[in-house]
Amino acid sequence: VQLQASGGGLVQAGGSLRLSCAASARTFSTDSMAWFRQASGKAREFVTGVRWSDGSTYYADSVKRRFTIVRDNAKNTVHLQMNSLKPEDTAVYFCALHRTGARLISSGHSNPHAYNYWGQGTQVTVSS
Repeated sequence: VQLQASGGGLVQAGGSLRLSCAASARTFSTDSMAWFRQASGKAREFVTGVRWSDGSTYYADSVKRRFTIVRDNAKNTVHLQMNSLKPEDTAVYFCALHRTGARLISSGHSNPHAYNYWGQGTQVTVSS
């Protein structure tokens, strides 16, 4: 499975961006998809995730009420709507897919080791 991320760019603080991640193959009810990000010189961190079976969503505290993840079953795609962007949101954003045939538990969505497919990353830069 290949994941194609798109939608990154440069935006001023307070602005919005929408990222998309399309899977090259159909998704399954046991899948989960997520976004992680990695700022320069920092470790990769969880941003948000969605369980495909029921649409349950999970967010890092730093992005709650600003970011929204939405799954599109028909297009095997997830979108990340990012509002009220801050300079500290600047990072390379990676989408990831958990596909093992078993549903991921809620607390597992923030664990990067739970994902076995990764996209190539898209740069998001927020200027102050």
